[in-house]
Amino acid sequence: MAIDAMKAVAAYAKGAASGAAKALGASDPAENFASLVRDAAGSAMDTMKNSEAMSAKALAGKADLNEVVTAVSNAEVTLQTVLAVRDKVIAAYQDILRMPI
Repeated sequence: MAIDAMKAVAAYAKGAASGAAKALGASDPAENFASLVRDAAGSAMDTMKNSEAMSAKALAGKADLNEVVTAVSNAEVTLQTVLAVRDKVIAAYQDILRMPI
């Protein structure tokens, strides 16, 4: 059974406790969580784009090898983090589905 990650994020955002959001000063917990996810995804994409640019420069012979290795390592760590978060979101979504009504 394939789980859509965006459905999982939406389900989590809807289930977020409004009391915790009010304690943090947020008016809408769904928007607060959505902005957190949006910012994290944007940061991950920037890291991946930087790695691609550095790899292209390396192929053209215009980049320092240390910078290329650092950029590729950052991209690898970012990808591993994104996959770990995705797995946790899917597990949380599956737990929500298993909850009795």
